[in-house]
Amino acid sequence: MIRKTTIQDIKLIHKLLLLYGARGELLPRPLSELYDHIRDFSVHIDEQTNILTGCCALQFCWEDLAEIRSLAVRPDYTGKGIGAGLVEAALSEAKSFCIKEVFALTYQPEFFKKFGFEIIDRSSLPLKIWADCILCVKFPDCDETAMMKKIRSK
Repeated sequence: MIRKTTIQDIKLIHKLLLLYGARGELLPRPLSELYDHIRDFSVHIDEQTNILTGCCALQFCWEDLAEIRSLAVRPDYTGKGIGAGLVEAALSEAKSFCIKEVFALTYQPEFFKKFGFEIIDRSSLPLKIWADCILCVKFPDCDETAMMKKIRSK
């Protein structure tokens, strides 16, 4: 089951993001930032065990641009379509807000290609999105792949 995040989910999301951050597979986010962006997140809950198994954020950057961030699935739940479901939910939400383009900075470009994302030059993204990058431990030597998907309106 995919649903919007609650306050009670934030510490579990933080723990999941720290796990992948320690592996160098995702950029972790401070707990305070997760609370600041709680409305951006959706989570997947295993209905049988009631365990939070994955998370994904859709952060609005501009009137027609959003970013998929902090996509993570518990290692013992990977390969079950949870990540795909979370991305589809984020793209559906973007469409409901009339967003025209969604981007992702990722270490998993092949995964995002399945949803129609294409690799782009990072420099083509608006300067506004780089505010978070300045705080990153990898700045200015970012090794993530920038990808973009155009959203078709009905």
